Amino acid sequence: MKSRIVVAVDAMGGDNAPAVEVAGAVAAARQWSIPIVLVGDSARIEQELQKHQVSGLDIVIRQASEVVGMHDSASDAVRKKKDSSIRVAFDLVKAGEADAVVSAGNSGATMAAGMFVLKRIRGIDRPAIATIMPNLKDQTLVLDVGGNVDCKPQNLAQFAMMGEVYSRHVQGKSSPKVGLLSNGEELTKGNELTREAHRLLNGVPFNYVGYVEGRDIFNGNVDVVVCDGFVGNVVLKVAEGLADAIGNMLRREIGGRFLSKLGYLLARPAFKSFKKRVDYAEVGGAPLFGIEGTGIICHGGSSERAITNAIFQARESVAKRVNEELVVRLHEMAEAVQHSSISPQVVPKDGSAA
Repeated sequence: MKSRIVVAVDAMGGDNAPAVEVAGAVAAARQWSIPIVLVGDSARIEQELQKHQVSGLDIVIRQASEVVGMHDSASDAVRKKKDSSIRVAFDLVKAGEADAVVSAGNSGATMAAGMFVLKRIRGIDRPAIATIMPNLKDQTLVLDVGGNVDCKPQNLAQFAMMGEVYSRHVQGKSSPKVGLLSNGEELTKGNELTREAHRLLNGVPFNYVGYVEGRDIFNGNVDVVVCDGFVGNVVLKVAEGLADAIGNMLRREIGGRFLSKLGYLLARPAFKSFKKRVDYAEVGGAPLFGIEGTGIICHGGSSERAITNAIFQARESVAKRVNEELVVRLHEMAEAVQHSSISPQVVPKDGSAA
C-alpha cells in the first residue's frame, strides 16, 4: 500500500464552491490525515481557508484560472479550458503529484477530463459512472448512471466487471452478485442490448446472476446492478425524487397531528438512522470507473460532509488498488471467455427461449 496518498480536489466545481470544498477538505485532512491539493482560484481558496483552523494539516493550493460551468460542453471544456480546475486536477494525477481527483462540478466534463488526460484502462471501451444506493441489507452499486446513454453489449459486460471489482475490493463483499437490469427476470424479457449483454456475461469468471428488476436494487438480493447510462440516470433521479417525496410526506403528516408529533418524538432515533442511510452525503460521490486513475464525481449541491466522505472514498480506492485489480480481472475475463468449455446460453433476438 502506498504510504502517502494525495487527493486533488476541484475547489471550483460545486454549486457552493469554493466554501464547501474547502470545508470538506479541511475536515478530511483533520479526520484522516489525508494530504490534499485544492485546485482553483488561489485567492478565493485562501480566503476560505482562513476561516478554518488548518495548522498542521497537509493542505496546499494549486492555481487554476478557469472554471468549467454546468452548462459547458464536456469535450469543449476539456480541450479549450486547459487551465480549468478540473483539468488541472487530473493533470496533477498524470504528473504524479496527486493520486486521485474529487470534483462536484460538471460530471460530463469530469469524465471527459479523466479520459483525455489519463486515458482509459486498456480493454475498457467506455468509462462508467457508478452510484451507491441503500438497500434492505447494506448497499447496491449501480452503473452506469449517466456517463453513456448509448451502449453496446460489450460496454455492459465491462461495466459488470468493473462493478464487481469495486464491490469486492472497496465494499468488502467476498463474492458480489452481479445482475443485469431488465424489465423482468425471465430470459424472454429485455431488448436486443440486454439479451446480447446477457450472453456475454454468461462467460465471465465472477458471480453473474442474470436479469434483475428495478426492485432488486433496494431489496438487497444483488450487490451490483448494470445498465446503460440512460436507464441508470433515470433510476438515479427517480430514487432521489422518491426519497425527497417520502421525507416531505412524513413531515406533513407529523406536523399536522398532535399524536403524530408525539409518535415522532418516540421514534426520532429511528428517523435519524433512516435519514442517514438514504443521504448521499454519507457515501460521498460516484466512482468513475475505467480511466487510468481514480476519480470521484460528487453531486453539484454536495455538502461539506459529502466532500469529506468523497475524499476518504478516493483515498480508499487508491489504497485498495482498484485500478490495478481491474487490469488483472480484464485479463482473467478475456482468458476465461477465450478458453471456456462452457457454451453460454444464447437468448435469440426475437425474445424466444433458446
